[in-house]
Amino acid sequence: MSTFVLLTRVAADAGRSPRSLQSLERQVTRAVEEACPSVEWLTSLAVMGPWDYLDIFRAASVEEALKVAALVRLAGHAQTEVWGATEWSRFREMLAGLPDEIGSPVLTH
Repeated sequence: MSTFVLLTRVAADAGRSPRSLQSLERQVTRAVEEACPSVEWLTSLAVMGPWDYLDIFRAASVEEALKVAALVRLAGHAQTEVWGATEWSRFREMLAGLPDEIGSPVLTH
């Protein structure tokens, strides 16, 4: 399973009240659970800035992560952006396997 970060911006007319946002959340959760039962949700955060929510989840493939983003976009009347991510400890392990120096590329004309 790979880790993905999903940013979501809800359409202005989709969340006119706290109750409507909660209803939207239930719809999106149900749609994702039905279409992608193997997806593991790690955390969901409300954020300040150009995005409304940041979610972190695990999925078996890029295609499954894209399906999650599409479901959130369609069911949640939202704009989404999804990124692949790697835990910092795994990234450090990957770096340890790289050469200490990488030479300058040879330019030819």
